[in-house]
Amino acid sequence: MITAQDDKLISLDLIDSLIKFDTTSRESNLELIGFVQDYLAKLDVECQLIHNDDGQKANLYATLGPKDKSGVMLSGHTDVVPVDGQNWATDPFAVARKDGKLYGRGTADMKSFIAIALAYAPEFLRRKLSTPIHLAFSYDEEIGCIGAHGLVEMLQNAPIKPAMCIVGEPTSMKVMIAHKGKMSFRATVRGFECHSSLAPTGVNAVEYAAEAIAYLKGMARRIAKTGPFDDDFDVRHSTVHTGVAHGGTALNIVPKECIFDFEFRHLPSDDGEALYAEFRDYVATTLEPEMQALVADTGFDFHPLSTIPALDARAEDDVVTFVKSITGQNDHGKVAFGTEAGLFQKHAGIPTVVCGPGDIDQAHKPDEFIALDQIAQCEAFMRRLMDRLEEGGV
Repeated sequence: MITAQDDKLISLDLIDSLIKFDTTSRESNLELIGFVQDYLAKLDVECQLIHNDDGQKANLYATLGPKDKSGVMLSGHTDVVPVDGQNWATDPFAVARKDGKLYGRGTADMKSFIAIALAYAPEFLRRKLSTPIHLAFSYDEEIGCIGAHGLVEMLQNAPIKPAMCIVGEPTSMKVMIAHKGKMSFRATVRGFECHSSLAPTGVNAVEYAAEAIAYLKGMARRIAKTGPFDDDFDVRHSTVHTGVAHGGTALNIVPKECIFDFEFRHLPSDDGEALYAEFRDYVATTLEPEMQALVADTGFDFHPLSTIPALDARAEDDVVTFVKSITGQNDHGKVAFGTEAGLFQKHAGIPTVVCGPGDIDQAHKPDEFIALDQIAQCEAFMRRLMDRLEEGGV
């Protein structure tokens, strides 16, 4: 129920509607996309859908205003992280309003931004702006920015592409000009099993995985100590992290397999490929020769899980000064978490910043929430964006 203090916010009903769709990354997002498509169709706005290979998920792209001109792209992802095992006080897929906050999965990350952009679509159209607004809503961002690749390919081939992009991830409406890149991998260690009483004749996949993981930890310690550093980031150096490991079947069997997942989150100025190459070189020159001296058909296999380019805009870039002028801020920042912004900048050639309502600290947690004052700030941002485009475009 909307209270007296909320009655000037126009996006709350749309936020309610979007949160109700369970778009956890393992699920289809087509019901939500269909809802958005129907909403825009009532405004006579055509949508382009870009489906995944099995047709169970889709990106949505729409233009409000003239299609033959560049404009400003507002970008957001429709998927959310799971709620499994989290202790929620309310239904995560139904908005609960309490103490000036909206609770629900995706309120902060990042359905509120999408809802606010949609809520202002009628006003964008009523003003008949000569500079268009483009809406780009993706799938599977939470598992590696997978869906955005389809959007990027479409934009690469478009005769006219947006002049700039604002990715509305939660930054408390602060302008973020850079984020770290991410490279994640799965390592499968192939050992040779035998009875544990004959352990020296086997190749213990768990132990070799442990040595590899220990090397990754050593890299992390070295980077934290020696850099490179960028003090504009909350974590001012690149990071190395192992998040999943499992292997072996019984204590009295030398394990033949162990699998672990690891990642590099690197500063824009750091070389993620070089970090990965260093680790691969250690495995190839130190661990595998020792393993294969015992049994030839042993070793490590690596499979990439995701690659997210770093975002690296400059303070003097037009997109930065434009968005800062709309927020009324003179400063900017950088964030450690990855977004689709790096893809749009690097592969689609679209100058991009990250700026959206909510706090990333609330994302992925039980009882995720967004404060109503953040919604108000983002709605004010949309109104000022329209004013600027009406005055003279970008």
